Amino acid sequence: MPHSQTSARRGSVRLARGASPWLLPTVATAALSLVRARGSKRAAAIAVPATALAAGMLWFFRDPEREITQGRVISPADGVVQSIMPWKDGRTRVAIFMSPLNVHVNRAPLAGTVTSVEHIPGGFVPAFNKESENNERVVWHFDTELGDIEMVQIAGAVARRIVPYVPQGTKLEQGERIGLIRFGSRVDIYLPEGVDVAVEVGQATTAGVTRIDLD
Repeated sequence: MPHSQTSARRGSVRLARGASPWLLPTVATAALSLVRARGSKRAAAIAVPATALAAGMLWFFRDPEREITQGRVISPADGVVQSIMPWKDGRTRVAIFMSPLNVHVNRAPLAGTVTSVEHIPGGFVPAFNKESENNERVVWHFDTELGDIEMVQIAGAVARRIVPYVPQGTKLEQGERIGLIRFGSRVDIYLPEGVDVAVEVGQATTAGVTRIDLD
């Protein structure tokens, strides 16, 4: 989505695409238990936790509009920078841990064309664990002004479903939504050699807003 359209709707919130398999049954259960609560103590007992769970799901699957930051590389994910590691090929990997409290819709770090979207089966250990390198994941490659940019969505212990929004060949504006990871997880982005990192370990990031690289 062009920056002007995103800016025009800044502040509005919608529900993330791909949320319905989790959200609809939860909301339906809460609504039904509330309707029956007046005539049934059992339904009343169910209504409280069901409504709380539905509210939590609505919060988790929120997808706010953002004013996209101008810059070469912006964060693809809300979360906290977990690690910054030099790679053997000269690239630098920036790993962003996403807790269940974060927005879980991921965005394109640069404008460009999606050259590949590869799903790789794996385990489901917690995303902050070193062994999460072997977790279920989706590997993205983008053809950008900086060349090939790799981004990896990694499932966690609870996040067992990654939902890509766009297929190979899609041309993207910087900051466009590209996919959803359900529940706690991690997103890695690999910066090309010569691109300096602007964030540090422990720093909070906002998808589409936080600059990842230095000028």
